[in-house]
Amino acid sequence: MTHHTFLVRGLAMVLLPALAASQALAGPPLLCHPFDPGTAAVLPWGPGPGWKSPSPGYDRARLVADTLRVLSPDAPVIARMENLRRATIYAAGDRQAAADLMAALLARTRTATGGESRDAMAWFDAGFLIETYREAFQVFQWGMLDAAERRAWAMTAAPAMDGLAMVRKAMALAPGHYVMAQAESLIVQGKEAGDRR
Repeated sequence: MTHHTFLVRGLAMVLLPALAASQALAGPPLLCHPFDPGTAAVLPWGPGPGWKSPSPGYDRARLVADTLRVLSPDAPVIARMENLRRATIYAAGDRQAAADLMAALLARTRTATGGESRDAMAWFDAGFLIETYREAFQVFQWGMLDAAERRAWAMTAAPAMDGLAMVRKAMALAPGHYVMAQAESLIVQGKEAGDRR
């Protein structure tokens, strides 16, 4: 067994329970169920219960810079998932922040000369954000918000891009990455739930 295979299997044993718990709960799986980032750096968050407890004093003008900071090259995929979940909830209250964050993550999938990046994490982040935005639209569409939240919610249309294809591109660039495979499974699960509604 190679060191890489041993590491992937070890991570699977540690992370599977957290991801499986997310799959077992109701609601869009990328958005409504927090992922345990361990000790990795995360965006600030409030103490409230439930899936949407952003820090009330957080300045959304910092969202792009803060999100890029926590999506560092060495950030674990499960921490990336939690940060993108939190970033989406912050962005859902600010249409400009939502657009700027999407543009920033899509820009990382291109090289300086306009070609496609070979950075698996750049593709994963962009794809996961797109699909989390899609689920934020489902939250709006399915009436999961109270009247005040609904008035303030910026995610009132589904993204046109295919984030799942980007996550699969990331998986092709980083073959054997177990947590990416679990993220792909959650995305498919969320899409299927949306199609059934």
